[in-house]
Amino acid sequence: MTQDDETIFVVSGLPRSGTSMIMQMLANGGLETFTDSVRKADESNPKGYYEHEAVKRLARDNSWVHLAKGKSVKIISHLLPFLPMNYKYKIIFVLRDIDEVVMSQQKMLVSLGKSKEMVYPVGLKETYQQDLRAVHKWISETHNAEMIFVNFADTITTPLKQAQKINLFLKNRLEIRQMVTSVREELYRTKNENNVIT
Repeated sequence: MTQDDETIFVVSGLPRSGTSMIMQMLANGGLETFTDSVRKADESNPKGYYEHEAVKRLARDNSWVHLAKGKSVKIISHLLPFLPMNYKYKIIFVLRDIDEVVMSQQKMLVSLGKSKEMVYPVGLKETYQQDLRAVHKWISETHNAEMIFVNFADTITTPLKQAQKINLFLKNRLEIRQMVTSVREELYRTKNENNVIT
């Protein structure tokens, strides 16, 4: 068994930051994913969410984590500190303009009927900013995890370059050209252009 067979490959970020796209890139590149079929693709994520229900319980139950060894798993940013310390992690953290994240999340809630109007939730932005600060603090104090940051907008505009960056981080184990096929510019629907969200 190689060290990579024991490593858990985590894709993380704030909600609506592009983590599903990165998971798809890894899957198309040849990395097995730790997912289930509970959450189906929808208008907000037409290519699927690449999630596993067990991940949502990470804060109170990490007994499943060993099942993700040698695979990629999507873990939302605020759950990272609950990862058990007896495993090795390589974490791809997806960064996206925070105003885009907030409004993309709001659009999804409206489409799901969980919010009645398109308003800018100021409190949510502050919560997400706190999450990002907590992630930086956590990774600086963690000795069993490596992390790279991948920008969502850069992945849309320069997918080959970002795929190469990810592949290098994962020790050249992926098929780069297959990874690039996962990137669809038309799905970049909430943009911050000159400080105006569209």
